[in-house]
Amino acid sequence: MTITRRKALLSTAAAIAAPAVFAQAGWPSKPLRIVVPYPPGGSSDIIARAISNVMSESLKQSVVVDNKPGANGNLGADLVAKSAPDGYTMLLCDVGALAISPSMYPKLPFDPSKELRGATMLAYSPHLLVVHPSVPVSNLKELVALSKQKDLNFAVSGTGGAPHLAGISLAQAVGARWEYVPYKGGSQAITDTVGGQTQVMMNGMLATYPHVQSGKLKLLAVSKRSRMPLIGDVPTIAEQGVPGFESGSWQGMLVPKGTPDAIVQKLNAALVSAIRSPDVRARLAGQGAEVVTMTPAEQDKFFEAERKRWAQVVASAGLKAE
Repeated sequence: MTITRRKALLSTAAAIAAPAVFAQAGWPSKPLRIVVPYPPGGSSDIIARAISNVMSESLKQSVVVDNKPGANGNLGADLVAKSAPDGYTMLLCDVGALAISPSMYPKLPFDPSKELRGATMLAYSPHLLVVHPSVPVSNLKELVALSKQKDLNFAVSGTGGAPHLAGISLAQAVGARWEYVPYKGGSQAITDTVGGQTQVMMNGMLATYPHVQSGKLKLLAVSKRSRMPLIGDVPTIAEQGVPGFESGSWQGMLVPKGTPDAIVQKLNAALVSAIRSPDVRARLAGQGAEVVTMTPAEQDKFFEAERKRWAQVVASAGLKAE
């Protein structure tokens, strides 16, 4: 190859790369969108709205929260997976639920591992085992006994979601019997349990605990390794006869695969700063959510571990969604 030819090729390559480099350097230059694939009022929605204003200030661009519910979060996740990998469209969801989807949905229109990448984990809140106040039980043992004598409806935020599989795991461990009633999101499941249409529920503490505080739901147990001072002397599920039992909602932010590393790193910094800001941290802590951040690589590794873990639970329960 002649020197002239080599220079021409290098010049062409530089010209192609320049816009991409410039775009990353100037990012963000327009408003950003956080897609929450669930209805308003759930854990993911609460966190998205808590961090959006802080992110707007740090990035000097507006950050809009866009609820796109449906198919247990898969519709919104698919939308983000198919979006341009430019950092302007993000997915804030329960990472555990997303990791369950490939095992639950044979016709899933996207592959989370191949079409999405992590930006950071944001928060963890344990599941609370709650019942409607009219249910005459005060602990897990009494609930199990009642479930064998009376028909109980167990509200879940969606078929194959983390609360659903946590309920299945618990029922298998203690021999409980109940009928699962799926909803299109955690907020709707809470509404019906508060109203007495369903009697039992396991759901993320962030969205559920305010209803315990108001007396609209009765708290029986927390699915954490250790007790939580915030909720008083409430025993864990592990203490009530299921050693090692732990489940919860892991909220994280993901972006389309192919989003440049430089943009993902900027997003990571903005997200970590927002979730760790004193006001946001205090608000979440007051509702039982623990701030948990990760590097993008750590989140991707966590996601794959969760995917393998829940695949085993789905297989053992023989679950498949349409």
